[in-house]
Amino acid sequence: MPLPTEPVTLSPEELAELSRKLSDMRHDINNHLSLIVAAMELIRYKPATAERMVATLGEQPGRISESLKKFSTEFEKAFGITKP
Repeated sequence: MPLPTEPVTLSPEELAELSRKLSDMRHDINNHLSLIVAAMELIRYKPATAERMVATLGEQPGRISESLKKFSTEFEKAFGITKP
C-alpha cells in the first residue's frame, strides 16, 4: 500500500473521530466474540441447541471481518494510505 510521502497531520477533531471509530470497532468485535462464547457454552450445556447455535457461530466471523474492514478503510482514509 502506498503511503503518503509527506507527514500527515490530523486535527484534534479528526483524531477524536478516529478514536471513536476504533472504540466502536473494539466494542463490535467484543460483542461478536461474546456471542461465540455464549453459543459454545449453550452447546456445551444443552447439546440440543447446537443446530440453532451453529447459525449464530457461523455469522460471527463475517461480522468481525466487516468491522475490521470498516475501520481499516477509515484509518487508511484518515492517513492518506492508498491501494495500488
